[in-house]
Amino acid sequence: MFKQVLVAVSVSIFLSLGIFAQEMVTAKTTTTSNTAKGPVFRPTKDQIKQVQTILKDKKLYTGEASGTYNDDTRTGIKTFQKGNGLKETGTLNRATLEKFSVELTDTQKQIPVSPGSFASSSSTSTKTTSTKSSTTSSSSGSKKPAPFRASGDQIKAAQKILKDGKMYPGDQTGKLDDATRDGLNKYQGANSLNVTGTLNPTTLDKMGIALTDAQKANVAAQAAYDAAKKN
Repeated sequence: MFKQVLVAVSVSIFLSLGIFAQEMVTAKTTTTSNTAKGPVFRPTKDQIKQVQTILKDKKLYTGEASGTYNDDTRTGIKTFQKGNGLKETGTLNRATLEKFSVELTDTQKQIPVSPGSFASSSSTSTKTTSTKSSTTSSSSGSKKPAPFRASGDQIKAAQKILKDGKMYPGDQTGKLDDATRDGLNKYQGANSLNVTGTLNPTTLDKMGIALTDAQKANVAAQAAYDAAKKN
């Protein structure tokens, strides 16, 4: 009788240990799976406002810069994405914000660009473009450079110039907010520049603000890339 009880207890303990081990493996697998997903890229309200302002300047959006997604904003973003080799999602992912030359937050910079952000090569037009780009790249060795970005100090210097010219009422924050973009539009219009609301190399040069060595290299690379595309 004692042996039977001992056997039953041993079997019960063995089964309990087996169930516990299975639960531990399941929990570990679930944790690993959840961790692998990584952070989700989300634009800030200010970034949405900046994009809406740019879309408005490009005649792709007629609403207000509210900082909130709406149908008209998504439609404008899709049109912009289509014309810039991006997948038409109507959302502001990292690749789209960079193409708009909108500054990323420190947190956003930690999230890599998703390969799915770019247009698929399944369509005929995209195939043609890809083939042409591939030929150009192989013959000239040039690659499309990263979007030009003004530094915080350059933006501050531009804000001072705009403020002195009564085109900007704010402070020297070093950020391209709506008021700064509006001032840039006025300055560019008054100086026969392309009105973009962005602090591009031409505008910086007109303002007498020096480019960094990295920016000069970026401008040269862009010029080489554009020349290669024409050949």
